[in-house]
Amino acid sequence: MTELIWDGKYDKDGKRVAPLRVSLPFQTVETINESTIERQRMLDLFSAGRDPEWRNRLIWGDKKYVLPSLLDEFAGKVNLIYIDPPFNVGADFSFTATIADHPDTEEDEETEFIKQPSAIEQKAYRDTWGRGMDSYLQWFYESVVVLKELLTENGSLYVHLDWHIGSYAKCVLDEVFGSNNYRNSICWQKIRAVKHQSISFGNVQDIIFFYSKSDAMNFIPQYREHTEEYNARFDQVDEERKRYQLVSLVQKGEGPARKFGKKVLTPPPGMHWIWSQERIDEAMANGLIEFTSTGNPRKRQYFDDTSKEQVDDIWTDIAPVNSQAIERTDYPTQKPEALLERILKASSNEDDLVLDCFCGSGTTAAVAEKLNRRWITCDLGRFSIHTTRKRLLAIEGIKPFVVQNLGKYERQAWIETQFEDKKNAQKKYREFILDLYHARPLNQYTWLHGVRGGRMVHVGSVDAPVTTGDLANIAAEFKKAIGTGKDAPKSNGVDILGWDFAFEMNEVAKQQAAQANLDVRFFPIPRDVMDKRAVEQGDIKFFELAALKVDVIARNAATKQSPDKVEIASDKDRPRNDKTVTLTLKDFVIPPDDVPEEVQKAIKHWSQWVDYWAVDWDFKGDTFHNQWQTYRTRKEPDLKLSAQHNYEKAGEYMIVVKVIDILGNDTTKTVKIKVG
Repeated sequence: MTELIWDGKYDKDGKRVAPLRVSLPFQTVETINESTIERQRMLDLFSAGRDPEWRNRLIWGDKKYVLPSLLDEFAGKVNLIYIDPPFNVGADFSFTATIADHPDTEEDEETEFIKQPSAIEQKAYRDTWGRGMDSYLQWFYESVVVLKELLTENGSLYVHLDWHIGSYAKCVLDEVFGSNNYRNSICWQKIRAVKHQSISFGNVQDIIFFYSKSDAMNFIPQYREHTEEYNARFDQVDEERKRYQLVSLVQKGEGPARKFGKKVLTPPPGMHWIWSQERIDEAMANGLIEFTSTGNPRKRQYFDDTSKEQVDDIWTDIAPVNSQAIERTDYPTQKPEALLERILKASSNEDDLVLDCFCGSGTTAAVAEKLNRRWITCDLGRFSIHTTRKRLLAIEGIKPFVVQNLGKYERQAWIETQFEDKKNAQKKYREFILDLYHARPLNQYTWLHGVRGGRMVHVGSVDAPVTTGDLANIAAEFKKAIGTGKDAPKSNGVDILGWDFAFEMNEVAKQQAAQANLDVRFFPIPRDVMDKRAVEQGDIKFFELAALKVDVIARNAATKQSPDKVEIASDKDRPRNDKTVTLTLKDFVIPPDDVPEEVQKAIKHWSQWVDYWAVDWDFKGDTFHNQWQTYRTRKEPDLKLSAQHNYEKAGEYMIVVKVIDILGNDTTKTVKIKVG
């Protein structure tokens, strides 16, 4: 068999380079649209040792890790996979962010700006195209191998590409799936008209390769309305005034002669009659066969019998997402829902599992939800995950779903491969992060790991969030370190770097730090530090954690926003058993480091930074449960700034507020209350 070879397909010893096989546990970071009753039932099932009910999954992460991690649970269980991978060497991960108007400003138009990709997204670009076609083919091959393992025996794969890469990708697909399982190259006319080309024909099509895992594939023919051109073919009328056309009775392939009435007719060379002798006799008796002037038989095809035609491999009846489309999300590679609806209906049934590991704007998940399919979708881009979350929430009757990532497990795997000295791995890790932060390491302290510009620096663990308990230890050690030598603190400043921060951090922690006379700043460690090339090219940047202020009005309740501040709110006009709590966003401060100056000038009110916010009214210390949310859309650009909830029972509750800004970053705030 002829084989396509690329640089990187085989190692120096001539062995095939296999895909990464690291299997990591998923972490559920958010449940969405799940009621309190459903939430408790899931917890009860889990505690009883029974599998919780199915939840659709929206996963943020690199498919290099996500796909192998899905194998343990889903190998041989996915019925349909659709992927729309990057297929243009000039593609990037930038997106258009929108700054909505604020009612108090005079402007009457939204402001848009291009948000450049993060370093981790640039890493994906480098991994895909860094060595041109060679690296793309290795990247594509590794993906397809795992995707095949995930498919059921009757499952199907659809790969959406264009002319840049299609011919190469088909060779890879033939090698992995077998050319015998290649079903179609579907041509989708994505554009109705193009500018005239001087050196080539206009490019108006995308290619969708359709493969099955085996001959036992699940396929349901699809139909579409006839075109006017097709309708015009039915140009004859019978005695009952019914329209019909005459069509051929032969197809390619040798076959015997058949008897038509008193005539015995042999098909043309290389052809055969499509009907058996019995069916021909029946059609002749019913007057459904006519003869042309040259004596050739033709069958009558009535218009009423063919109100729709079966879909072939040229799709010209599905329009792209235009500027006025209701489903438009402003995501650059968004595909129309009608396209995915046809694919899902053709190769899956209700309750089947559908996978898309290049989520984009979430079209596959949205269509799967509407067609009552189960779905898993993932993407590397934070903005893609946010766009998909909002899109799914707009679906009426959306079933509960979860947002997941690989979190600390991905970081643990990175540390094992990054630092060979296992005994000193933690020390090497901290020195590595400090170097990227341009800080000098310190070895004489436990909680103070470095110093930069006169400020002490703490580096959080890879497998645990930074908590207020950590801050207490930092403050205690800082106090002891004052005046102890040349590396003693020169100011009261401490920068805390962490992968994750506990919900009560930032404002609450800063209040605690102020009591200890510490000036504390929090900086998330970017995922980009795990990319060797991003590190080598100096792409690593640290941005300060955003700050959120929330006001609480609680009827007959005590609200506690910090350990030392308790506010009592009451309303004499309210009944004594009223347990209503109202939250109002009052301020949101986002560090401007990552925002272009012209964008900063366009912000006239802090609320314009907020694109979405949600509330967990009864946080249990496990996962953020999205029980209420509001967000901006093109149709509804205004954002509610208050939320209200009535508790059924008296007691103590912890409320968590999550805000997602226009750049896709999230910030949380914790409020403790005692109701009743």
